[in-house]
Amino acid sequence: MTSTTTGLPVEGTLPSFAGATAWLGTPPLTPEDLRGHVVLVDFWTYTCINWLRTAPWIRAWAEAYADRGLVVVGVHTPEFRVEADLDNVRRAVTDLRLGYPVAVDSDYAVWRAFGNSYWPALYAVDAQGRIRHHHFGEGAYEETERVLQALLEEAGAGGAAGDLVRVAGEGVEAPADWRHLRSPETYVGALRAERFSSPGGLVPDRPHEYAFPARLRAQHWALSGRWTVEEESAVLAGDAGRIAYRFSARDLHLAMGPVAGPVRFRVLLDGRPPGEAHGTDVDGDGYGTVDRSRLYQLVRQPGPVGEREFEVGFPDGGVAAQVFTFG
Repeated sequence: MTSTTTGLPVEGTLPSFAGATAWLGTPPLTPEDLRGHVVLVDFWTYTCINWLRTAPWIRAWAEAYADRGLVVVGVHTPEFRVEADLDNVRRAVTDLRLGYPVAVDSDYAVWRAFGNSYWPALYAVDAQGRIRHHHFGEGAYEETERVLQALLEEAGAGGAAGDLVRVAGEGVEAPADWRHLRSPETYVGALRAERFSSPGGLVPDRPHEYAFPARLRAQHWALSGRWTVEEESAVLAGDAGRIAYRFSARDLHLAMGPVAGPVRFRVLLDGRPPGEAHGTDVDGDGYGTVDRSRLYQLVRQPGPVGEREFEVGFPDGGVAAQVFTFG
């Protein structure tokens, strides 16, 4: 073992990927197939804002170190049932430009084999198949890259640790504005819904006519229209409906998808079109379209960040929403 890796413990051996329900970009891989390579295993799910903000680094490492023997293996383990749909995962891999192998882990078998509990989660594996480092959540990018460089050097890949990759995330992948972020991740399905303010509260698992309260409190949300609030999603079938949230953050995102075909929507901030505060999935007048299941950036404020009242309206219905996230 070289001096650059003496501080890295052996945390276990690389578990099997045998429980994957499908593979994208490669035939099925085994730990034996990967022996002799440094491997970075990345647990992700496509609506997770915390993982999306790490994606630029994962892509950059996969490209920068491929010729020295690094293999990145993405493991897509769904948080929501809609994310278990293989076509949705395949579209996400294409949209997010993931050029490395992806194990589709819709039954959580690989997740359990690793004893994992987080999105995102990174496991660095040496050329002998031993897990030498892990990191949960965002950040620690320099530390992780230095570990990869050290493991590659240990494996005899040549080239001592050098410059780090340069990364600039854009859109939903841009780093969060942590200094001004006050609003927490907020689920809209009945299983984990919190801070819901429509009069009468949530009525789970059946169509119900909701209304906005006279005033939303900070970090609270509400529905208007005839929604069915299922365990994981609030579903608006064929009627018009709206969602409101009183938030405090630079960015507001909503994970959602169409019930059938594309769905029109319009965003308002404090009752007006967002203008320069529109997100990447909205124009300045607040208009956008839900065309597939993913995370939509609806607000990005360019100036001072304060408490704002957000509203998104769906004039034709036909949408299922899962979670608000902020940045």
